[in-house]
Amino acid sequence: MTATETPDAAPVSAAPRNVRKRLVPYWLLLPGILWLLVFFVAPLVYQASTSVQTGSLEEGFTVTWHVQTYWDALTEYTPQFLRSVLYAATATVLCLLLGYPLAYLIAFRAGRWRNLLMVLVIAPFFTSFLIRTLAWKTILADDSPVVGALNSLHLLDVTSWLGITEGQRVLATPLAVVCGLTYNFLPFMILPLYTSLERIDGHLHEAARDLYARPVTVFRKVTFPLSMPGVVAGTLLTFIPAAGDYINAELLGSTDQKMIGNVIQSQFLRVLDYPTAAALSFLLMAAILAMVTVYIRKAGTEDLV
Repeated sequence: MTATETPDAAPVSAAPRNVRKRLVPYWLLLPGILWLLVFFVAPLVYQASTSVQTGSLEEGFTVTWHVQTYWDALTEYTPQFLRSVLYAATATVLCLLLGYPLAYLIAFRAGRWRNLLMVLVIAPFFTSFLIRTLAWKTILADDSPVVGALNSLHLLDVTSWLGITEGQRVLATPLAVVCGLTYNFLPFMILPLYTSLERIDGHLHEAARDLYARPVTVFRKVTFPLSMPGVVAGTLLTFIPAAGDYINAELLGSTDQKMIGNVIQSQFLRVLDYPTAAALSFLLMAAILAMVTVYIRKAGTEDLV
C-alpha cells in the first residue's frame, strides 16, 4: 500500500507550487499597479469630478454634472490650444532635424568619444529646468551677442516678415518660445534615436555598399527605416511634454505667446476656477491622446504597435 500511495502524492504536492509559480508575475506587478492607482487613477478621477462641479472658492464646489464647462473652455481657449500644438510640433521637428545627425554621429562615428558625447547630451539634466530656461533670456536679450549677430546678418528682417519675431528683437516672440522648447526637450529626442541607431547591425551597411549603393541610398533604404522605432519614440517623448509646457512661454514669451499650459496654471493658481482648469486639463489630455494614436498608427513600427 505504501508503494502505491507514493506516486499519487507527487501531483498533489506539485499543484500548489505550480499555482504559486503562475502567480509570481502578478505579485511582481502589484507594486506598480498600486502606485498607478494611488498617484494616477485616483487624481484622475478627482479631476474628472472637479471638472463637472459648480460653485466658488468661498461657497464651495459641488458636483452638478455641468458638462457645459468643457464646451465653454474649448471655445474660449481655442487659440491657446492651437498655439500649443503648433509650438510643440515645430519644436519636435527641430529636435528631430538637430538630434538625428548627432545621434547618428554618436552611434557610428564617435568611436572612443562616444561616452563623452553621451555625457554631454544628458548633462543639461543636471541643471534645473527653470535655470536652463532663464539662461535663454540672457542668450536672446536685445543686447546679447546672438541677437547682435542676427541683426548684422539681417536675418531678423526675414523672421520679422515671417511673423516669428518682432522688429529687431527675439525675446517675447514665438521664435524665443520655440527655441526654449527645442533646447529643453532635445535630449528626449537624441536618446531614443541613439538607442535605435546603435542596435542596427553594421553588416547591413556593408552589404548595401557591396551592392554599390551610394551613401544617400544606404541611409534612405537601410538606416532610416531601421531607426523608425527611435524616431517615433523620440517624437512622442518630445511632443507630449512640449504641448503641455508653460515655463518656456511664461519666461521667454509674452501674453501673445501663452500656451494652454499657461491657461491651466493660471486657472488653478490665480483665478481659482478649478472646474475650468480641470476641464482644460482633460481636453488637452484627450487631444494629445488622439493625435498620438493617429500618429502611431500612421508611422508606428512593430516595436511600438
